[in-house]
Amino acid sequence: MFRPKIPTMPQPTGPVAPPTVVQPATTPAAQFPQPAPAPAPAAPAPSRPAVQLTPSTALTFLGGGTAVVLVVGAVLVSLLLAVAITAASVAVCAVVTRSLLTKR
Repeated sequence: MFRPKIPTMPQPTGPVAPPTVVQPATTPAAQFPQPAPAPAPAAPAPSRPAVQLTPSTALTFLGGGTAVVLVVGAVLVSLLLAVAITAASVAVCAVVTRSLLTKR
């Protein structure tokens, strides 16, 4: 009853093919392949215009960044508040438990 039972290895259910043996190539060219010829120089990429920030897109980026900072800050403050409340409640429980155990 207290001895562990080791499960048996399941047997394959489908057709099983024997393993195939791959013979290595013995020709000298296969042992030492020649390097590929160097590619022809590519045509220069067309120049793209630089990204231009208009006042409206700059304000959009500024508003989006401000919103992200405010949301992340609110989440972090709420997490810190949750930790502080938990620590205070654990401290109160410890004081109550200690006072209950010391009184006779």
